[in-house]
Amino acid sequence: MRQSPSIVPLDRLDRDIYLVLEDFGAHAGCAWRETDEQDTDRDTVIRDLLSGQYAYPVRIVALNAIEGWSRDATGNIADALAERAARERLDLTPALEAFVQANASRPFTLQLALPLRGAA
Repeated sequence: MRQSPSIVPLDRLDRDIYLVLEDFGAHAGCAWRETDEQDTDRDTVIRDLLSGQYAYPVRIVALNAIEGWSRDATGNIADALAERAARERLDLTPALEAFVQANASRPFTLQLALPLRGAA
């Protein structure tokens, strides 16, 4: 029997894809967020998390269909968020900070710049 060619171009799947599981609350529960295909790379997911596109992330999964693997990338992304927040002095939402603290592989601390009394 002859096999039909796939209608999905292979080049679109030959990359790492990141999907975010988000908690929508007690009534709606958790769901994998619908995301445009071009917005599933690691850098875009991190940027979207920092910009508030995901209010309550729970888990992040990375996969590559062509290479045939998938893995939990939650800790890796939490570490990247913590590093970027510290480096760029970004304020994280309370939910995102809780996500980072719960999933980062090392302690998350951010030194806040506080004005000194009497300094002009």
